[in-house]
Amino acid sequence: MNIPYEEVAAKIMKDAGISENELNEKIEEKMQQLSGLISKDGAAHIIANELGVKIIEQFSGKVSVNKAFPGMHSISLLVKVQKVFDERTFDKGNRKGKVRSFTAGDETGTTRIVAWNDLVDKIQTLKEGDIVQIDDAYVKENNGQKEVHLNDKSKIEINPPGESVGEVKITQIQRNRKKIEALQDNEANVEILGTIVQTFEPRFFEVCPFCNKRARNVQGEGEFVCEEHGKVTPKYSFVLNAIIDDGTGTIRAVFFKNQATNLTGKTEEELVSMKESTEKVEQLKTDLLGEIVKVIGKVNKNTMFNRLEFVSQLVFRNPDPEEELRRLEGQA
Repeated sequence: MNIPYEEVAAKIMKDAGISENELNEKIEEKMQQLSGLISKDGAAHIIANELGVKIIEQFSGKVSVNKAFPGMHSISLLVKVQKVFDERTFDKGNRKGKVRSFTAGDETGTTRIVAWNDLVDKIQTLKEGDIVQIDDAYVKENNGQKEVHLNDKSKIEINPPGESVGEVKITQIQRNRKKIEALQDNEANVEILGTIVQTFEPRFFEVCPFCNKRARNVQGEGEFVCEEHGKVTPKYSFVLNAIIDDGTGTIRAVFFKNQATNLTGKTEEELVSMKESTEKVEQLKTDLLGEIVKVIGKVNKNTMFNRLEFVSQLVFRNPDPEEELRRLEGQA
């Protein structure tokens, strides 16, 4: 299990009743004994074993967010939803399906929770503030961050009767601020800061009004069909693209529905209304030009056009200049 060193050290000091200086001396001595063949983390685990300290009391069962470590399985969590992200579909050779994620937490911290395939349908109505009971989940590490994943054996219940979560402690995710010229394919939790220098018309597409999945046009019949709900009268979703420039390079950023509304400051209904108004679309594109934005997301390679693209997961328009100044001062 990938348990942070700070967690291991705190557990040793508490259960063994030793000070931080004593622990550091033991770890240094152990590393010297083994001629530098182990890391500080490895030495800490050996010290814990020698002192009879159990770093992990259990590998499964009910745990709090701060005690859910990569490698654990069959765990249960009771959490409060903080943010819900859009559903995605994927097609990688023999693997096809859908995935949707949300962030949630309890009094000890927050984490990203990822639902796959059939369980995506279970969270179609999920919203910020909902209480969620999760059972039979597993924890993995993704780009240095822990995630709770739900597979076909997992169970999820929204707002179970009689359950509540206190004030959620927000875990600060370590995000890697990078220059656009330094971005590489498949990087996640990346943050870029730049200016919008080009915008494109929103792309609208039909979705099922019940499950929000893509509705397909039945050729020649003028009707739309959802794989789950059959013939439907669709509603519209949308995606917005823009070019961001940070002085070192440019990249095409993709903003799906939730982030498109955050970027533009428009409601879903207002953006959908632009579908039939060229004038409104042009005004929206003009309003976005020159805006400074901070975007957090993932870098993907668009193989069709042989270029990197930035898929937004969070976007902040007009970021706090004082915060950016403090960041620069910290790097000086």
